Amino acid sequence: MRFKKRRERRAEEREMKAIFEKYIMPKKTPHITFRLFNPGSSILALCSMLLALCSMLSAPCSSLSAEIKDRVVASIDNTAITLSDLEDKYAETVKVLPEITREEVLNTMVNRMLLVREAQKIRIEAPSEDELMKEYIDLKIRAFIRIKDEESSEYYNSHIETFGGKELDDVREEIENYLTERELNERLKLHLAELKKKTCIRIRFHEKQ
Repeated sequence: MRFKKRRERRAEEREMKAIFEKYIMPKKTPHITFRLFNPGSSILALCSMLLALCSMLSAPCSSLSAEIKDRVVASIDNTAITLSDLEDKYAETVKVLPEITREEVLNTMVNRMLLVREAQKIRIEAPSEDELMKEYIDLKIRAFIRIKDEESSEYYNSHIETFGGKELDDVREEIENYLTERELNERLKLHLAELKKKTCIRIRFHEKQ
């Protein structure tokens, strides 16, 4: 009787085990192993890999953004003007001249570079670019301008109503200064045109972009 009960108990145990293995135990996935990360070096290695991946994904976008912002919009021989240079100068200039366009600012920047370069060639020294250009213009252009008395008289007679009844001698200096600046501007345009003929200038900017 005792042996019979043991056999019956073992049979029940084998049956329960078979049911457990068939319906409860998960099936084994062949040849697949899972490696647990070491809480120390393995986690650091994983973080490094993730950071490297993020850098790889973000770097092209950052580089492209910087390239778009700093692309060359004009070149004077081997000297470049970038879009960021133009935007900075435009932001500064539009405060004084609200109607000015970026294209006009760019042309002004090109002209300045031409004049500064010419001033440096003849070794003019000045504390700022503005002073450098002024000295160059005075030396190369203004010094050769002479306003004749006939020109002052002609201008006075043509605009006599604007002087409020003042005599010519009272406004002669004012007229001469005006005519000098007008002549200076005309000669400066011609001078810049001559400089541009001798310079390789490329403009890659359009206002609508």
